[in-house]
Amino acid sequence: IIIMVNIILVPLWTAMAIQPNLLQAKGIQVLPPVNFTLTVTALAEVLLHWKPNPDQHQNYTVIYEVEIITPVQEEYNTKHTHSTRTVVLHDGFCAQVRTRLSYNNSQIESEWVTEELPALAGDAGTSVTNLFCIVYTASYNTASLHCSWLAGEHAPTDTVYFLFYRYNNYTEQCPDYLKDKWQRNVGCRFSKTYIDPKQIDTLIIIHVNGSSKHAAIKPLEQLFNQNTIEKINPPRNVTISLEQNDILVTWEKPISPFPKAWFCYEVTIHNLKTGKNQLSKSTSNDFRFRMDVTSRYSIQIRANRQYDEGFWSEWTDPLFIGEEQKENQVGWVLILVTVTMCFITLLIAMACKMCHLWSRLFPPIPTPKNNLKDLFSAKDYEVNIF
Repeated sequence: IIIMVNIILVPLWTAMAIQPNLLQAKGIQVLPPVNFTLTVTALAEVLLHWKPNPDQHQNYTVIYEVEIITPVQEEYNTKHTHSTRTVVLHDGFCAQVRTRLSYNNSQIESEWVTEELPALAGDAGTSVTNLFCIVYTASYNTASLHCSWLAGEHAPTDTVYFLFYRYNNYTEQCPDYLKDKWQRNVGCRFSKTYIDPKQIDTLIIIHVNGSSKHAAIKPLEQLFNQNTIEKINPPRNVTISLEQNDILVTWEKPISPFPKAWFCYEVTIHNLKTGKNQLSKSTSNDFRFRMDVTSRYSIQIRANRQYDEGFWSEWTDPLFIGEEQKENQVGWVLILVTVTMCFITLLIAMACKMCHLWSRLFPPIPTPKNNLKDLFSAKDYEVNIF
């Protein structure tokens, strides 16, 4: 059996080894593309374009291999002579392309043709850092965008930064900036944008450049996934009801174009009597828990989407339910009053002792003098006889 397998595999292996050289054996020459160019067509968008070599033999299937070298390595094939990529360009861009011919499962490639875009001009340490953006869904069809950043370590105090965002084919400059103590722009607010809340995994391109009299400010570009930077709205219409000894909490999904099945929730329950907090998760729009009838509760809810890495919403305003027993409250009040009175009495006694205030307020009553006793005890006296 081993001998038969070897007899079968050896010719197959030999054919596979020879097959890739079939085109070369026929004397077919594969020529690289010509007129390979890189063109920046929008913020963080570059168009790769080339033309087939005019001297290339046309009787074979032609495929082009494209390799992005920087800023992020990527390889792909295409039958077209152009390709568009969305990448950050502040540190430059480099790509290469080559021709591949295919015939009867045999392939042969040309040499690579390489082009690059230089890094955007600017002094080191002047571009913004810690760029951070959040999308807020204002309604089912509109969204706002808020961004913040820190000035570059070597950015002069007179630096003026400018922020632009691109969403699909729309590009806008920031209309409202926030400033630091040197009056440099370090934040931006777009109250209305072209961002579509119904879109999924759409890129938001942020570009920040600047100007200064003392330095060349280097631009910075950053790509954000729309869904991962969205700040979810809080749940709506939260209600609390009491069913025997159970508390039932219900709510509606946040303002969002996505269905309620996409959302998850966290419910925090604070027992005002014991001071304990309970945090529970839910994927439905209601939550039930057993209550202590002697306690009062504070309940809040927040929301997020299950399938994204967006930001949790703010907590809803607290709702209260339940009553603490009054006798417990009165008992604590009496204990507090008693302790307070004892403490005040102790302080007064200590003050009186230290200042001899008691003897001054209540001096001792003097003992009256006994004149008759003094008379008989005198040694010298006279008796007058009339």
